Amino acid sequence: MKDSIHKYFQVGTIQWMSHPPAQYELLDSLKTIASDDYFDAIEISQIKDSETREKAKQILRQSHLKVCYGAQPRLLGPKLNPNDIDENGRKAAEKTLLDAIDEAEYMGAGGIAFLSGKWSAETKEQAYAQLLKTTRSLCDYAAAKGMMVELEVFDFDMDKASLIGPAPYAAQFAADMRTTHNNFGLLVDLSHFPTTYETSRFCVQAMRPYITHLHFGNAVVKPGCDGYGDLHPRFGYPNSANDIPELLDYLRVLREEGFFRNDDPLVFSMEVTLRPGEDGNIILANTKRVLNRAWALLED
Repeated sequence: MKDSIHKYFQVGTIQWMSHPPAQYELLDSLKTIASDDYFDAIEISQIKDSETREKAKQILRQSHLKVCYGAQPRLLGPKLNPNDIDENGRKAAEKTLLDAIDEAEYMGAGGIAFLSGKWSAETKEQAYAQLLKTTRSLCDYAAAKGMMVELEVFDFDMDKASLIGPAPYAAQFAADMRTTHNNFGLLVDLSHFPTTYETSRFCVQAMRPYITHLHFGNAVVKPGCDGYGDLHPRFGYPNSANDIPELLDYLRVLREEGFFRNDDPLVFSMEVTLRPGEDGNIILANTKRVLNRAWALLED
């Protein structure tokens, strides 16, 4: 492809995955990413310390990066479930997500992304109704601030075992949400397509009207292999599902389905993290090389 990828997408990275907090100090990580002009966007999450939050805000303000806010860790850490059939549990998840909208606004983000919670077959319809209730509340609150709410589509039975997806079910949920709120969208990730036993073409075409945010990465879906599940290992990891050919296919489908928009580029973030003994900056470089190669192979 002769044109730069930056013409059609805002290329980003997910800060807490590129530089896991157990190994990398937040402000140093933000400075590293903000100093790299490969990136047009950055995805951050909760910053509990107010002094650190203010310093982070100043770094991001200087950077001219598009700031996105991922609220997924706010749910996964304390095991909160926005589709909990227990109303007290659902309200606890809703509260942290409402707080996330406030923090996202303060940090200069235009919205939040989150994920659905675990489900069981016996209460699936109730869980779906609970998720609608939570998401509509979030969208009401976000709309008053001119902000978006995005639901990331995850696996339904492999690792996270989230209520939403697979892709057709995610599209159904998004269609229900769009009947009441136009500030709702879906976040889709190449890493998750193998975990829902689907292809890029199937997923993108099924969810096309509702996609507002894109991720790409890798997954191991062979049971018993190291890194199995929703762990987002580097490209080239042993026994993994995605590499340059799969990313190239994803890009081809996105182009065919109208997502190459130079006038309104979507965020296209790498969701890749470290396995034991790996270095975050090397893995960032690995991911850029894979994206550069896939883009170079994309036909004009």
